[in-house]
Amino acid sequence: MHPNPAFRQMPADRNLAFARDRGFGLLALNGPDGPLAAHVPFLIAPDGASLDLHLARSNAVARAALPAPALLAVGGPDGYISPDWYGLPDQVPTWNYVAVHLRGTLHRLPPETLRAHAEALSARSEAALAPKPPWTAAKMAEGVVERMMRLILPFRLEVAAVDGTWKLNQNKPAAARLAAAEALAARGGDAPGTALARLMRAAPDQS
Repeated sequence: MHPNPAFRQMPADRNLAFARDRGFGLLALNGPDGPLAAHVPFLIAPDGASLDLHLARSNAVARAALPAPALLAVGGPDGYISPDWYGLPDQVPTWNYVAVHLRGTLHRLPPETLRAHAEALSARSEAALAPKPPWTAAKMAEGVVERMMRLILPFRLEVAAVDGTWKLNQNKPAAARLAAAEALAARGGDAPGTALARLMRAAPDQS
C-alpha cells in the first residue's frame, strides 16, 4: 500500500465493495522455497468476513501447508500520468491506480463445498452478462462436471484486514487533478484509462 495518507482515505466498506465488484485478484503466501502466488476469481461473503475461491490441485498454493497467512491483492484501473497534463511547472511522471489488499488466513474447505461455490461463482459472472441467458452446468453432458470438479479444490480466506490505495492525484490541486483526468480520458479507446479518469474526477481534494 502507498504510504501517502492522501491515497489511503477510503473506508473499509468502500474497499471491500471494490474488491467484491472486481471479483479477481492475486493470492499470495509464503512457501518453503519462497513466495507463492495464484491469480484467482473469488466470492466475498455478504458480511465481508471471508471469501471463497478454488485452485487447481496442481497449483503450488493448493499444495501449501495450510492454514497459513495469505494476502489477496485486487487491482483496479491504472495508468501513466504525464506531468505535462497538470498545467503546473516542475512536475514529474507518476502512475495512478486503485488497489485493495485483503489479509487473513487461508484454509482448505471440504471437497463437498466445491460444487456450490463453483455454481455461485459462475452465476455471479453470468448475471453480469444479462440479457444473455445464463450458462449453467445443466448444459453439460452427464458426468462431465463431476470429472472436472475432481481437478480443483475449494479454499476460504478468513479476512482479518482490508486496506486500499486509491492513488488519483489527490495530492495535487483540484484543477491540476481534473486537467490530468481530462487529458487521460481524451486519449480514447482505453477502457482502463477511461475508468481511471472517472475515478480521478470524483476523488476528493487532499492538497
